[in-house]
Amino acid sequence: MEVSIDKFAGFCWGVVRAIDFAENELKSTPKMYSLGDIIHNTVEVDRLGKMGMETISVSDLDNIEPGSKVLIRAHGEPPSTYKKALERGIELVDATCPVVTKVQERIRRFIDKEFQIVIFGKKDHAEVIGLRGVTGDNAIVVLSVEEALEKVNLKKPTVLFSQTTMDKETFYKVAAALKSKIEVFEIGTMEETAVEFHAKDTICGQVSGREKKLREFSKSQDIIIFTAGKKSSNGKVLYNIAKEENPRTYFAETPDDLDWEWFDGASTVGITGATSTPHWVMQEIKNLIEKKFNTN
Repeated sequence: MEVSIDKFAGFCWGVVRAIDFAENELKSTPKMYSLGDIIHNTVEVDRLGKMGMETISVSDLDNIEPGSKVLIRAHGEPPSTYKKALERGIELVDATCPVVTKVQERIRRFIDKEFQIVIFGKKDHAEVIGLRGVTGDNAIVVLSVEEALEKVNLKKPTVLFSQTTMDKETFYKVAAALKSKIEVFEIGTMEETAVEFHAKDTICGQVSGREKKLREFSKSQDIIIFTAGKKSSNGKVLYNIAKEENPRTYFAETPDDLDWEWFDGASTVGITGATSTPHWVMQEIKNLIEKKFNTN
């Protein structure tokens, strides 16, 4: 059986950067904290936990010692978290992905212009919580065209942003629907001044750029093993893309999740994953499959 790993799979640059921050700090600090799992991947969180990293929530900042080091993961945090840490005398190690930081800055500029902020994303996703915080939690968060048309008041100047790990196709459908609604509103009311609307595609290029190559890789294999953390938003999107191209796509968070019946009749197996999937996990899965089927 031929087993191959998707060369385009694995950590995105923002995740690599956050893990580098953590590993460098843990070389000189026996104990540090992460606000939420550093990435949505259980095995990688466990690995860093053995090095001295403990996952906590924002509410736990009240219970740790002043001077403690706390890492802000790539997803970012709302301004209230920075304020709380400062008041408690806690040292923050800010590993917010620069792509996310840029989205926060762009949102601030539109807030200053008194625009209504709409975010295409998952309301309780860590990144979106940070983006909402920038708006004083006044942003409207939507996941579909229907939700956008129901919630957004387009009599106000409006700007649409996206969580960086969402799918581009749906983002543009939401943008087109809102723009169409504005045009209908303007014609119906005979207003002379157009309502100002902007759609800012803030989806990470590394995430959206993977789709084409993932489709090609998925079609080229008899079966696909997709490995990612069950909490990974990016993982869910990419898994569904792989499944569209290859119905024999199976999800395995760890090597223990493999079901050998999946492999019946297969001669080629492709292993791929999310931008939060460590390469070493994909390699472990590859080794296990090869040991099972290629041992003479």
